[in-house]
Amino acid sequence: MTDVQTETTSPADEAPAVDTEAVDAPATAAEPTAGELDREGDIAADYIEELLDIADIDGDIDIDARNGRAYISVNAEDGTNLQLLAKPDTVAALQELTRLAVQNQTGGFSRLILDIAGSRDARQAELGQLVARAIARIEEGAAEAALPPMSSYERKLVHDIVSERGFVSNSRGEGRDRHTVITAA
Repeated sequence: MTDVQTETTSPADEAPAVDTEAVDAPATAAEPTAGELDREGDIAADYIEELLDIADIDGDIDIDARNGRAYISVNAEDGTNLQLLAKPDTVAALQELTRLAVQNQTGGFSRLILDIAGSRDARQAELGQLVARAIARIEEGAAEAALPPMSSYERKLVHDIVSERGFVSNSRGEGRDRHTVITAA
């Protein structure tokens, strides 16, 4: 059985993220209200809960609203089979399916984020290592360092990491080829 817990973070708790490089959101989309984010989270949690039940996978679902996005986290006790779904490509695919389910019911675009078994934290750590290697190349004399293509959400994380380390980054390319390029400040 899956437990659903809701936790809402107020805008005062976190600075809003600015995703100027987003390629998946309509340019005219207004920031969703807390009620709309709660509804997205509830719809997404119901969808994920059904999926987990069908696959006979145990997991606890937490719903959160941060930075204008609904965040759905699925976690479980050690020894469960939830890790089967925690691979980056699987999480990305499930996130897109969940977004489609939300959009089907709300009629509006969803920017929800799905995390399964800490996969987002693990990916952020990987991105930190990727940025560190790129910065090392710049410090060794390279004019710039290009990272592989990634989603707008991951590029936003990279931009934040790069900025924290005192370097400059921008996104280049179109569609699936959009990637981040890092240069010295």
